[in-house]
Amino acid sequence: MFIEVIKSIILGIVQGITEWLPISSTGHMILVDEFLVLNTSAEFKEMFLVVIQLASILAVILLYFKKLNPFDSSKDDAQKKETWHIWYKVLIGIIPAGVFGLLFEDAIHELFYNWYTVAIALIVYGIAFIIIEKRNEGKIPQISTWSQLTYKTALIIGFFQVLALIPGTSRSGATIVGAILIGTARPIAAEYSFFLSIPVMLGATFLKLVGFGFSFTPEELAILIAGCIFSFVVSIFAIKFLMNYIRRNDFSSFGWYRIIIGIIVIGYFGFIA
Repeated sequence: MFIEVIKSIILGIVQGITEWLPISSTGHMILVDEFLVLNTSAEFKEMFLVVIQLASILAVILLYFKKLNPFDSSKDDAQKKETWHIWYKVLIGIIPAGVFGLLFEDAIHELFYNWYTVAIALIVYGIAFIIIEKRNEGKIPQISTWSQLTYKTALIIGFFQVLALIPGTSRSGATIVGAILIGTARPIAAEYSFFLSIPVMLGATFLKLVGFGFSFTPEELAILIAGCIFSFVVSIFAIKFLMNYIRRNDFSSFGWYRIIIGIIVIGYFGFIA
């Protein structure tokens, strides 16, 4: 059991980092899974990989609790109203991916959940990151506050999130770069991307837990708890790092990183595996 817990810790660390950085958690999980295969049932493993994402989401809730809490007594009426508007914009933003996911989830999983789709997505969007940042160099963002993020803009960003249904794209990468492309400042784009993940992952986790059931063996429970704890803790550091990084830098470095990882995926699965 000790070895399986160590594996779950490593998976939790990878999840905590890659969920928030625009480098594709799916792409990294595919590579890690080649070397650290959990010795569990397929059903438990599928549930585990979703639930440790929820642990990452809890890190967002902790870090942004005050900002996201419309009942905070320290806020005045105007601030509470603005908080409610943030949540309304989040709900609008998740509609496109929710609709497309429900309609095409099985087809997407059958057609695109493979290493070559992940590799292509990593490289293509890595190139897109670099091109978009080059295009936006020196431009002043039109949307630099939450009040300037309109409901129409929120919906448009939501459509960019649909791209993340293809594995290797990166949910945070699709939404952040899409937001930047239409004139949103990086900090607002990143925060909106974080907030969009909350209802999505809460819903996905609930469905997975209900589907799996709540009956765990002691070994499964230890694996799940260890993975969640490390996913949560590492996510806190990853989110703080990203927010500090983008205040001084653009996403070009992430683009180059994605291209390198995409090439590694092709090299490994195409010529070695």
